[in-house]
Amino acid sequence: MISLPPNEHDLHAYVDHQLSDADRRVLETWLASHPDEAAKVRAWQQDAQQLRAALGGALQQPANPALDPKLIRQRRLRQSRRHLASAAVLLIAVSVGGFSGWHAREMTLVRPSLLPMTDALQAYRLIAQQGLLPADYKVDSDGDMQHWLDRYFTRASRLPDLKSAGFEPVSGRLLSTDEGPAAMVMYEDRSGHKVSFYVRPPGPKNTFLPRGSRSDGDLQAEYWSGGGYNYAVVSPVELKQTLPF
Repeated sequence: MISLPPNEHDLHAYVDHQLSDADRRVLETWLASHPDEAAKVRAWQQDAQQLRAALGGALQQPANPALDPKLIRQRRLRQSRRHLASAAVLLIAVSVGGFSGWHAREMTLVRPSLLPMTDALQAYRLIAQQGLLPADYKVDSDGDMQHWLDRYFTRASRLPDLKSAGFEPVSGRLLSTDEGPAAMVMYEDRSGHKVSFYVRPPGPKNTFLPRGSRSDGDLQAEYWSGGGYNYAVVSPVELKQTLPF
């Protein structure tokens, strides 16, 4: 039997359909009179629904505890706390002033994870180069890759047209990131060269990207934002000049 007011464990159990019918009714009655908590629970439910939808084919793979919606929400909470701690360090650094203050500021702000669309590059290596994850969808004679992508990202930009460079979309893979559901569409040319189009939401800080590009080892990423999502086209560096970007 749950207690009122409910703790975070009770709320997570409700979102994940782990409460008994009696406890569920009690909690729903309580939420009806606490709109702020109800809004938070609805947001969690939407996250869980998006993850389940985006992981479609991945749900056929062996269970991966890291993809449990409850654990993902808890990980986001820890990240939020780390961001608050970083802000506190920055405030102390500015108040101290001088060289030591600016040095502390750099330690707070410079992180490898801030490089744009690192996950798009990692996905290319895992799927295109190493073949570690199978495709969720493959284009056949009657296939429509744009229709497949629209099922999960209704407001996303249209797939890039790379026909002028000899590339056609051939397969798609759904993925999960800290920012939410993501997808990677694979293009190939007649020689078997691969280019990927990657899309994901901007994340809890609503971080959109200016159009830009960067290289990472043997790969090149062209990235931008639009329609509420972040995008990247990833290719081997030697193909950069052949693509219309």
